[in-house]
Amino acid sequence: MDPAPALYTIRISGHLGAMMLSAFPALSSSRQGGDTVLAGLLDRSALHGVLAEIDALGLDLLEVRLLTTDLPVAALRCGRLTAAAVRGRAAPPRTGRWCRAWRRSGGCGC
Repeated sequence: MDPAPALYTIRISGHLGAMMLSAFPALSSSRQGGDTVLAGLLDRSALHGVLAEIDALGLDLLEVRLLTTDLPVAALRCGRLTAAAVRGRAAPPRTGRWCRAWRRSGGCGC
């Protein structure tokens, strides 16, 4: 049995286009320098699936990082985290209406 999903960031060398990013629908993406960073909630089997897909596509994997975060659980389940939120720079407000406010700020796509 897989442990509970956890928040991961995965850094890939180069900028991925829309077609390559479509191989990772459960992850949000951002560009950082010359790299692409994928972020999202993954359980163990999903993480291995993403890594297998990266390998199958011939992409250069630079880093896989398990993050600890204090984002609300519902924000993590959204699956549409921005890189800024993952880095802790734009955490959603901690009110009952956080998702709507966070969506307006561009941090949520749910």
